[in-house]
Amino acid sequence: MSRSGADLALLLLGGFRSLADAASVELAERGHEKIRPVHDFAIRSIDAGADTASDLARHLGVSKQAAAKTIGFLEERGYITGEADRRDPRRRRFTVTAEGHALLATGEQVFDELRDRWAQRIGIKELERLEEALADLGIKAPSRLDTPGWLAGSSPD
Repeated sequence: MSRSGADLALLLLGGFRSLADAASVELAERGHEKIRPVHDFAIRSIDAGADTASDLARHLGVSKQAAAKTIGFLEERGYITGEADRRDPRRRRFTVTAEGHALLATGEQVFDELRDRWAQRIGIKELERLEEALADLGIKAPSRLDTPGWLAGSSPD
């Protein structure tokens, strides 16, 4: 069966969504309810230095309002904490908590387990060939964490 280029793009996106959705279910079963990819991206961005709402919005390629909503979710659940900026008390600076780092570690473990399930389903050699083929095509893990904004067309490029 011959597929189109659009089919390939949708299959790759579907693979990402399949893994992300399965990871969200697994994380919920391990006590991290309602975690979505944007939360992982946000925690990693904050950990990398995007420690204000404005910085996080730029890193994620979303509005300040969307960043503030994500911050509220993460702070309410104890994954990040915020305090007033010493130089400008109107601003809050955020840091990742031990619980946030534990979530990242659990997420990595979950993705390893999901990869193992794919390997069991199609065979380890086939999965490794797929990974190698994607790498040969120049596809690599994104260095920027603005996928939410990029998907919506608002990420700066």
